[in-house]
Amino acid sequence: MKYLITGANGFVGKALCTELARRDFYVRGAIREPLSSPELSYDVVSVGNIGSETDWTEALKGVGVVVHLAARVHVMRDKAVDPLIEFRAVNAEGTLNLARQAAKTNVQRFVYLSSIKVNGEQTLPGQPFTEQDVPTPLDPYGISKYEAEVGLLKIVQQTGMEIVVIRPPLVYGPGVKANFLSMMHAIYKGIPLPLGAIHNRRSLVALDNLVDLILTCIDHPAAANQVFLVSDGEDMSTTELLQRTAVALGKSVQLLPIPQGLLALGLKMLGKKDLAQRLCGSLQVDINKTRNVLGWRPPISVEEGLRKTAEEFLRTGCR
Repeated sequence: MKYLITGANGFVGKALCTELARRDFYVRGAIREPLSSPELSYDVVSVGNIGSETDWTEALKGVGVVVHLAARVHVMRDKAVDPLIEFRAVNAEGTLNLARQAAKTNVQRFVYLSSIKVNGEQTLPGQPFTEQDVPTPLDPYGISKYEAEVGLLKIVQQTGMEIVVIRPPLVYGPGVKANFLSMMHAIYKGIPLPLGAIHNRRSLVALDNLVDLILTCIDHPAAANQVFLVSDGEDMSTTELLQRTAVALGKSVQLLPIPQGLLALGLKMLGKKDLAQRLCGSLQVDINKTRNVLGWRPPISVEEGLRKTAEEFLRTGCR
């Protein structure tokens, strides 16, 4: 059986394709533009921009399972005139176009990497997100991911192709970018941070753990037509995350004990409400269904995930 992985040159895609190839799976990676000098252990095919008109004919030839990772990702300062239109074009319309073509070519299972943002942006103490929650996406990215999920369920009813949806929180690991990379830079440079008194709880997932769950969902009989949440199984406060990342980097971190409420208020007054929520708010996920239905356990610990992330950061010259 052939396995098509979209977004094959992305953060999760590279790791998944490499692991599948290591296990001797027949992997075909779909990417936007052709690689100038590919040195990969699996096939790649360029499909151009992903949207409602993308032709997946060549990519889908002989494919039995699709893992759809490609997406327009959440960005801090989106310059699009109407971000929701842009997110929908790729994440909703593009996903459903691929799924319809996959069903027509007799793909057996379609694994979709969604987002915990489908559930919402934050949780109350003792009330982690579950798969049973009424979806409450608040930003264009989360809305587009939810719309894709709704459309995929309709395709299941119309075609019989199996769908598996995975909603991860923040993913970290070797090669991580964006805010997690900025955090490591700040720790590495010894920059004092006003984050020494944050008592929130947040779920994260190490790249290895997410890849392992995707591999499980590829062929586990009980995964068909289910939604699963994923995390490392251990939640941390922002303060604790900084401290444990510093240990992994072999650095000491200067955390100023600014009261959490005062910090959140200050950020909101500066027009940084979203940043305040990410740093001070809680976002926990309950992975009991994932454990019970699939018999799945996170294969690596938070310490191991942070160690691998830090080693790659240091190895690449802290770029």
